[in-house]
Amino acid sequence: MTLDDPAELRPEHTSDSSAARRARREAERFATGPHLPGRRLNSVFWVSVTLIVAILAAGAVFPVQMNAAAGAAMRWVTATSGWSLLMIPLGLIGLLLVIALSPFGRIRLGPDDSRPEYPTLAWIAMLLGAVMGIGMITYGVAEPVSHLVRPPHGLTEAGSREAVVDAMRFTFLDWGLQAWAVFAIFGLAIGYSTHRLGNKGLVSPILRPLIGRHADGGIGKTVDVLVVLSTLFGTTTSLGLGAAQISQGLSLITGTDLTSTGVQIIVIALLTVLFTASALSGIGRGIRHLSQATMVIAAALLVFVLLTGPTSWLISLFLRSLGGYLGDFVEISLLLPLEGGDLEWMQGWTYFMMAWWISWGAFVGVFLARISRGRTIRQFVLVVLGVPSLVFSLWFTAFGGSAMFMDLERGTAIGQAASEDVNTAFFALLEELPLTGITSVVAVILVVLYFITGADSNTYVLGVISSDGRMEPGRPVMLMWGLLTGATAVVLMYAGGLEALQTAVMLSAAPFIIVILALGVSLVMMLRRDPLITQGAP
Repeated sequence: MTLDDPAELRPEHTSDSSAARRARREAERFATGPHLPGRRLNSVFWVSVTLIVAILAAGAVFPVQMNAAAGAAMRWVTATSGWSLLMIPLGLIGLLLVIALSPFGRIRLGPDDSRPEYPTLAWIAMLLGAVMGIGMITYGVAEPVSHLVRPPHGLTEAGSREAVVDAMRFTFLDWGLQAWAVFAIFGLAIGYSTHRLGNKGLVSPILRPLIGRHADGGIGKTVDVLVVLSTLFGTTTSLGLGAAQISQGLSLITGTDLTSTGVQIIVIALLTVLFTASALSGIGRGIRHLSQATMVIAAALLVFVLLTGPTSWLISLFLRSLGGYLGDFVEISLLLPLEGGDLEWMQGWTYFMMAWWISWGAFVGVFLARISRGRTIRQFVLVVLGVPSLVFSLWFTAFGGSAMFMDLERGTAIGQAASEDVNTAFFALLEELPLTGITSVVAVILVVLYFITGADSNTYVLGVISSDGRMEPGRPVMLMWGLLTGATAVVLMYAGGLEALQTAVMLSAAPFIIVILALGVSLVMMLRRDPLITQGAP
């Protein structure tokens, strides 16, 4: 069900309330107004495209200068406000749990009689496959084994048994609850706003309880433009990483060096055609089926590594690391750098990861809202926070733990190689396991599928935002965003590779710190006004 039918968006028990009347007027305007794709594109579209084209032109003509300026800006942002990248995700976890476990948790993302559009397994597959898949390949081995070589915050001795557990604890920090709290707050706010109240599928209307009419004016438009920019640069980082992984895998399979920037640009161009075609086919067909296929392949590869790697050792590592992570959760979530070297480490890992999740927040939020209609807030929050965090912890333990075991017990140098180039780590591990040729091909296929599912979701979300929040954007709009997404990834790779991608993420996430705070406040204000709460409905 989409927002095409505004009658579906009206909570039946609110017919006499002012909130219901506003919702009906908004829904009717949404369904019949001039914002429909193909009739007129709004200012958010034109401002966003103009800014993106200008940035791409500057990056193509002055790559060195642009990279240097962006790097200086990134270092200033992390040095002055890096603490907020740790505080805000931690605060969001607490807020979401309070909402889910309170009476608010009974509210559905839609009318009271609505039910989920997708089966739970398909729903989980889509939210897993369309969010951070490529990162699981790029960093699944590279992050834990890099932390073994250079322990976080110097808490343990490099290469020691204690460093193994710390490597996993801080990897869980970077990829677990904090990341999904950012996604969940956006998804919950957008889902409630669109499916329950009948608002457009944008971030700006959610801020109406906080800033009033300004949400429909210049401030709201500015927020939506920031959403577009942040979404684009956050996603293209994943595409750049994916292209690097594909070229690394093809090099291993063919025995030929295919890791040059030129090859990676060709990979991006070819896959841009594929993910744009998938996006045009719609969520119910292309994105859903690709996500499910990707989940099956990833699960098979995970089982293979668990069975052929040090199985008992990995199980022990997982339980011990998970216990240490949960036991010291608040402490490790708030460890801030105290000196220059520590700040550099944070910029490369925790700060970058948290900024990455923030830059992805609106993108994932719109997508989660689209696939979560009919679910209760309690189910949404607990599943979105818990299931992906657990799955990702298992994945990183299996792959990263196996690599650390190889380095410690068999004298390999996967960690050293990963410290120099994160793209080499995953395939370096596969070379130490049986059936290297087959698993390398499977890994490349998996990256391609993750590339497509992530990018077509991005294309869809950008289409929604630039079509004034319509949940079924026009094909020409999505085609254009598919091409711009591919072009942005190419320019960033050309301008500075991985470093340029990381810098773009941090800078695009910086303004969103304020947006997230406002979003959380507005969400609570909206929930307190819900008729299910104010009227005490059973």
